[in-house]
Amino acid sequence: MDQNIIAVIWDFDKTLVNGYMQEPIFKKYNVDENTFWDEVNSLEDQYKRQGIRVNRDTIYLNHFITCVRQGIFKGLNNAMLREFGKELTFYPGIPEIFEELCNIVTKNEKYSPFNISVEHYVVSTGLSEIIKGSIVNNYVKGIWACEFIERPIMSSLGTGESESGLEFSGNEISQIAYAIDNTSKTRALFEINKGSNLFEEIDVNSKIAPENRRVPFENMIYIADGPSDVPAFSVIKSNGGRTFAVYPKGNNKAFKQVNQLIRDGRIDMFGEADYSKDTTTYLWLRNQVLDIADRIYDKKREQISKSASKAPTHI
Repeated sequence: MDQNIIAVIWDFDKTLVNGYMQEPIFKKYNVDENTFWDEVNSLEDQYKRQGIRVNRDTIYLNHFITCVRQGIFKGLNNAMLREFGKELTFYPGIPEIFEELCNIVTKNEKYSPFNISVEHYVVSTGLSEIIKGSIVNNYVKGIWACEFIERPIMSSLGTGESESGLEFSGNEISQIAYAIDNTSKTRALFEINKGSNLFEEIDVNSKIAPENRRVPFENMIYIADGPSDVPAFSVIKSNGGRTFAVYPKGNNKAFKQVNQLIRDGRIDMFGEADYSKDTTTYLWLRNQVLDIADRIYDKKREQISKSASKAPTHI
């Protein structure tokens, strides 16, 4: 691996959009958003009383399916989720910042001999189809988020029928295909690190020497909004990467949260969720990308210098 990639990794909810990406679903079905999330937040205790342990980060996926079965979100499917992505309102400077961070490296002749470049990724506990339907999809190399199945393949045990003939005919989300929580976000980071997201022959659990990994952690920048991203912040920061937290302008509660993160050593810097040119957030991200690019450049030059023998001279 050339290790000439800079990975900028983004959380989504409250990092790129002010709120939750599921908001268009509630508007479509005339459901109060706060009531839905209050129900979700109560599920852990309710199931606990039944002796059932649930994942608090992903139990909301089951509640969406429950609401579909109850007819509250009648007809909700993956195609609709992707369309809802078009309705999202992003913070200022999105998606321009994605292109800007790429251009400052790829359009700089200094870095071209070593093909240094920037890749963007989204790692979210939200819904993959909504992200894919949004404007950021055109700027990212990969997306890790939750996904639904509409027509599960039923078992052929005892029927003698083939699996392909037993698919549900319905066109609504009915099962969870993939779930990612705040802790398993770190798996996505290791997939980017090792390159298993691009090369099927590389398993994320494979032992790979640091010098052979596609994107070293020190070439990563992780941007998120708060305490729920502590596992990802910790992996990136403890391995030499850069971490940044954002908060909505004027939101004192959110400000206190990210301020505590920097006091606890979880993040390197924080700023308002405004990625417009010349804001603190914009300048910090831009400077970090250039700093990493310079380090990669210097390392490559040093490798060449050490590997080249001295030319013969006249005696």
